[in-house]
Amino acid sequence: MQHGFRYWTACCGPTESPPDHTAAELPAGQEPDETDTPNHLDRLLRARLARSTLSMAPASLMLAGLDWAIHLALSPAKCHQLGAKGLRNAIRLGRQFLRSSADGPAWDGLEPLQQDPRFSSHAWQRWPFNLIAQGFQLNQQWWHNATTGIAGVSRRHERMVAFTARQWLDMMSPVNFIATNPEALQTTLQQRGQNLLGGLSCLLEDWEHALGGKPPPGAEAFRPGHEVALTPGRVVYRNRLIELLQYTPQTEQVYPEPILIVPAWLMKYYILDLFPTNSLVNYLVGQGHTVFMISWHNPDSGDRDLGLEDYLQLGVLDALNAIHAIVPDTPVHATGYCLGGTLLALAAAYLAREHDASLASATLLAAQTDFAETGVLMQFIDDSQLSYLEDLMWEQGYLDTMNGALQLLRSCDLNWSRQVHHYLMGRRQPMNELVAWNADATRMPCRIHSEYLRRLFLDNDLAEGRYPIGGRPVVLRDIRLPLFVVATETDHVAPWHSVYQSHLLTHDDVHFLLASGGHNTGIVSEPGSDGSHYRSTHATNDTPYQAPETWFAATAPVVGSWWPAWAAWLQQHSGALTKPPALGAAERSYPPLEAAPGRYVLEC
Repeated sequence: MQHGFRYWTACCGPTESPPDHTAAELPAGQEPDETDTPNHLDRLLRARLARSTLSMAPASLMLAGLDWAIHLALSPAKCHQLGAKGLRNAIRLGRQFLRSSADGPAWDGLEPLQQDPRFSSHAWQRWPFNLIAQGFQLNQQWWHNATTGIAGVSRRHERMVAFTARQWLDMMSPVNFIATNPEALQTTLQQRGQNLLGGLSCLLEDWEHALGGKPPPGAEAFRPGHEVALTPGRVVYRNRLIELLQYTPQTEQVYPEPILIVPAWLMKYYILDLFPTNSLVNYLVGQGHTVFMISWHNPDSGDRDLGLEDYLQLGVLDALNAIHAIVPDTPVHATGYCLGGTLLALAAAYLAREHDASLASATLLAAQTDFAETGVLMQFIDDSQLSYLEDLMWEQGYLDTMNGALQLLRSCDLNWSRQVHHYLMGRRQPMNELVAWNADATRMPCRIHSEYLRRLFLDNDLAEGRYPIGGRPVVLRDIRLPLFVVATETDHVAPWHSVYQSHLLTHDDVHFLLASGGHNTGIVSEPGSDGSHYRSTHATNDTPYQAPETWFAATAPVVGSWWPAWAAWLQQHSGALTKPPALGAAERSYPPLEAAPGRYVLEC
């Protein structure tokens, strides 16, 4: 069956440029004049300004700061509490200073936070570094109290101010400076400054790679098709947006229903096919599944007008057309990761609206469908911030990768600790396959980035049944498929509480699984990996809803990888084993084109 809404584009014309949200809606009958549309000079100015502010809108940050400052000024009791706490902290530090010495008693103050390993070394227990560490931690605690719990401040502004304060504190941490870091000082004395020369060499090398647009040093050892993305297969379909990979069977018989994996369009697909030992693709093929994978084209300025409907049609629906030609008369187990899961949910709702039974099941990996509760970084998304980003994308046609922005979510782990190791200790941390993949990200066309931030994150149109496909809205509750939904415990991109809301948005049975780890490490969690565990339950229409915290407390963890649990669920919803299909279908215009991983994954 041929899927798509090209009939709609043919009737209504080609996809238009992204709607301009900077112009106010006019009363009926009133014609717009030149003052109602954005001036190119204004947009150019904001676009250039965005480059110097790390794409953050100054107006949005200033409004959040004013909201916090005004309400704090109007809260004298809160100000008194903060003043008293600051005085107590100062007295506490002063008393410790007076009774401390190099051979004095051990520090009996605050213990470092469990999630903050910066001060866990024994070197931080010696004077005066114990005093410096405790002063910083007390200051950090004070700023948390100062930026939260103020009556009248909007929740979004409170989170913005608290997040910004944490970024400044992480930047000013005593760990980051050689004079206040005992480990760096000790290393410098032991190596007679050679570590600083090594750090300077690392800094110059990093600058050279950054200015030249090169991947970070060491990433060249993880090339798709050579060291990673090694599962054998063929490219069986290609259009302007995707390559469809079909993997070579590894078993004599396979389950009849193929698996289609839809990765996020802002990542290269091979996070799910790194080494053979931690490749989800290789694992599924070894379990007797016919696996297809979408590999996205890395867009440039010529792709600026590609929107979500284009990614749906040219991506998911065209891939389904190809799969049904290669494996006819068989429904597909569709799997989406991150934003690929959101796109898959859109596709499943669209197919349900069209009474199309192309899917056998849907699996969502760390994917949100309800954006009411988003990650910390998305608290910065408002009309001001979006307008700012749209102006930046208007100038160049796309948005560069979001790796830098995502690193802010855990800046002390992903940014500052790396810089301390590289530039103060003079020790470059070894590159691994996951870090190399993370540096090999893709750009996002202007239109799709604007649409998903505005329509999904800001307006939450998908969860509330307003997102239009082909001119009519799609509704998630129309989906009548078995669902397997995976979230991860420490996910800062798609918080598991948000992913859990799939119970409220869909109509059919939902198997929800919460895995240990983060957005990437929780998904790439192969059998045998150390410390893995998961919680898992199955809910039907008759199962009473449980709040996320209640569910977590009532569900016992299972030690091990979650992959075998998913494989067992897929087997439950699959038919009897049969002969593997051929790679491609030349007689149906889907010939094998070239060996996996194809061309698009190599685009820079």
